[in-house]
Formats: sequence, C-alpha cells, structure tokens
Amino acid sequence: MDRLAFNSVAAINEQRTARQMTTNELANVSTPGFKRSFEAAMRTIKVEGPGFQSRMQPQAFTQDFINLKPGTAMATGNELDVALNDQSVLGVSAPNGALAFTRRGDLRLNAAGVLENGAGHLVRSQGGGNITIPPGFMVSISDSGAIFATDPAQAGVAQPVLVATMLLRDASKTPLERREDGLFQKVGKPGEDVQNGPVLPTLTARSLEGSNVNPIEVMVKLLEQSRSFEQQVNIIKQSKDADEAGASMMKGA
Repeated sequence: MDRLAFNSVAAINEQRTARQMTTNELANVSTPGFKRSFEAAMRTIKVEGPGFQSRMQPQAFTQDFINLKPGTAMATGNELDVALNDQSVLGVSAPNGALAFTRRGDLRLNAAGVLENGAGHLVRSQGGGNITIPPGFMVSISDSGAIFATDPAQAGVAQPVLVATMLLRDASKTPLERREDGLFQKVGKPGEDVQNGPVLPTLTARSLEGSNVNPIEVMVKLLEQSRSFEQQVNIIKQSKDADEAGASMMKGA
C-alpha cells in the first residue's frame, strides 16, 4: 500500500506542471499573437536514500521554447493592427525597460502619442527608441514595418512622412523562451537583441494574428489529465481499502 500511494501521490504532484501549462494555453486561445511554448513529458527516476532503494518516482520534464508557428490571420481594417509573418518577432520595451519581443500586433497610441500594443508594451524602432506619432496625423504601416504619418490639415495633396521603422527580427534560427511578463527573450539572455535569420522579417498591415493554440486539442488534453488524476486518486483509495481489509483479517485471526 505504501509504495502504491507513494507513486500515485508523486504522479499527481508531477502532473501539476502539465495541468498548469494546459490551462494557461486554454486561457489564451483568443489572445492576439499568443504562442504555445511549454512541452511536458514524464520520466522515471530512482529515489535514493534510506528505505527508498526500491522506489521509482515519476518526474515531470518540461521544455519552454516558444513555438512560432503562425496563427490564423484576421483582417481588421484597423491601420494600426499588424500580423507578423513567418517567424518574425516585434521588439518592445518590457516593464523593466529591457528589450524583449512579442508577436502581439494590436497596436495603439497611448495618451502621450507613443506607439504600444494591447498589453501596454512600448514598440521599439530600429534605432532602439520609442515611436511617437504627432497628434492628429493619419498613420499607415508598410510590410517592412515602416511607419508613415500624414497631416490631414496640410494644404493640397498631403505627403506621407516616414516617422520610424519598427524593430522586426526573424527568429527562425534563434530559440526564444517566455519571460515572466509574457514577452519573449533569447534563451538565457534577457535584454539581448535577436540576430536576424535568413528570412526577411515582414508583417501584414490591417490584420491581426490569432493564437496558434488549437482549442480542441487543448480540451482533449485537459480531459486526459483529469482522468489521469482521478485514476491516481482511485489507486490510493483502493490501496487503503485493501490495507484495511488485510488488517481486519489479521485481527480476526
């Protein structure tokens, strides 16, 4: 009974990480530009120590590399919405001011006229600074990330003026991991720029990229994890019942 309960409790505890990852993906199914990152598997290890020589314990093995597989593109018609193509990422300022990257492209202008995304992260230019749009100007964004502003009050035919070019990087050759704030960074190198890969980083204007999480797949995985949890709990209960039955027989003898 002791060994069965030990292994079942250990399995329940180790599966907690996988359950948290699955619920996180399910919660972000509708988040623009959200990317799956975590992959979890189970492996068996031998527990060393007095009284533990014969015990084998399951252990969760996780990998946290951003899966940059594109999600579904949705046309919005909003001039500030962008969907990043291929495995391009957009440079933004993290809450601590460090350089980080994202796929979220629901851009907007804050009260100070600075370009940011829907999560409030300031978009960086190729020069590394923030991007400020003059108040009242009309904005258009090219496929290369160049931002043009047009003054509607200008007499005659208004000419668009290049304001800045967004910091775009091709991360097809650079493994990325998720930061605590949900942004991306080079594995083990926070705040460091991403070296461009062989593909030219581009975007699609007036569109948004949806999450690359498959909701049906996630729901099936969540059901499997729930059944596994119930199975481990039943093993503990049945082991307890068998132990109590054995103890009753010994008393009767």
